[in-house]
Amino acid sequence: MKEHPEKTLELARAVLETEARGILDLCERLDEAFVRACEHLLGCTGRVVVTGMGKSGHIGGKIAATLASTGTPAFFVHPGEASHGDLGMITPGDTVLALSNSGETDELLTILPLIRRQGVPLVALTGNPRSTLAREATVHLDVSVAREACPLGLAPTTSTTATLAMGDALAVALLEARGFTAEDFARSHPGGRLGRRLLLHVADIMHTGERIPMVRADAALTDALLEITRQGLGMTAVVDEQRHLVGVYTDGDLRRTLDRGLDIHATRIGEVMTRQCRHAQPGMLAAEALKLMEDHKINALPVVEHGRLVGALNMHDLLRSGVV
Repeated sequence: MKEHPEKTLELARAVLETEARGILDLCERLDEAFVRACEHLLGCTGRVVVTGMGKSGHIGGKIAATLASTGTPAFFVHPGEASHGDLGMITPGDTVLALSNSGETDELLTILPLIRRQGVPLVALTGNPRSTLAREATVHLDVSVAREACPLGLAPTTSTTATLAMGDALAVALLEARGFTAEDFARSHPGGRLGRRLLLHVADIMHTGERIPMVRADAALTDALLEITRQGLGMTAVVDEQRHLVGVYTDGDLRRTLDRGLDIHATRIGEVMTRQCRHAQPGMLAAEALKLMEDHKINALPVVEHGRLVGALNMHDLLRSGVV
């Protein structure tokens, strides 16, 4: 490869172009069968059972995972194991999604009578519309390709890519039909960054109780500086007698105070605090608080509910929570 880099790149481009054409060809063949397949999958009161052998099985596993994470309960069953007991996983109310490029995979054909006996719909994705699996299916989707990207024409390449793309098309069509939202997606991915961004609220990570940095408006500036240092959030909220937020004082405000030449020992916090300050609310998404900080170039926020100070957070809290 080091001796012929251009040949290597040429081959790679040919593979990508061949597979891209294979997917584009599917667009021209989409018809009423795709709509009926979606109707069966959408009307499934149980789960979508995806099955396939070999490389089709690997693709089937991914399709099942995509369906499950986008609002359509689904799981993968190995057809070889299905005829040895795992077929019991298929129950009335389910829908079977079977993948086979040839449409003549022995392990799938073996369990066809058992699927039919269950009375569940069978949606088949094959590369041969005249195959046994295609004929026996309730709905057949043609995922045939002109040729594989493999130079030998043997390794499943374009065919598996086309099948995967059709599976994605089904999943997205169902997602849209169900009104599936980003919040729904996050609930099935609570451990991921997206889940944290969409599910984590300010109330989940803010400092509360004695950990809230705050001083009264008539406090000495030196007391406010001690509070900032003690709590370590880079700011302190300034409140009135009823704990209503009236301002904030930050590290940046301290620099501006020193630039003005004010005596920090003789100055009250109410004289130098920022009155029109940004703040968060407990029910706000942590990601919204992050955007507020980024938009206004600030590193900490007091948290206010009904005008009263109830918490505080800074950028480090967002970093620790995984929102950033």
